[in-house]
Amino acid sequence: MLNVVLDTNILVAALHSRLGASNAILARLSEQTFRIHLSVPLLLQYEDVLKRPQHRGEYTESEIDEILDELCFWGFKHEIWYLWRPMLPDADDEFVAELAVAAEADYIITFNRKDFKGIEKFGIAVILPSQFLTILGEEL
Repeated sequence: MLNVVLDTNILVAALHSRLGASNAILARLSEQTFRIHLSVPLLLQYEDVLKRPQHRGEYTESEIDEILDELCFWGFKHEIWYLWRPMLPDADDEFVAELAVAAEADYIITFNRKDFKGIEKFGIAVILPSQFLTILGEEL
């Protein structure tokens, strides 16, 4: 099974377009062809960003909570004991990177690949959502 960590921008994109690759990834969670990994700091970041009016699109805060609950249902939870900081230029990306290392993730899925420069030394590939769908053998 493939192990992935979703950057927050993937969730934002999924809320804004039901036709995009990000939404397609979330729609496939229940198929269990891959496993998403979560941590409390990352979930709090998801919640903070997704509930901002400019990011939540047409969704209410209650609907955002339901989406986060769904992620928690399908995701594999981790407690992060070792902090690798500073590893990346942006402190907000550290949550994603630390989780990916702890989870021994295969992929970090993000639109900001350059923000994760150096994570490959841990054997983690940083890819776009469309690339992940291709890995799954699917197209939009």
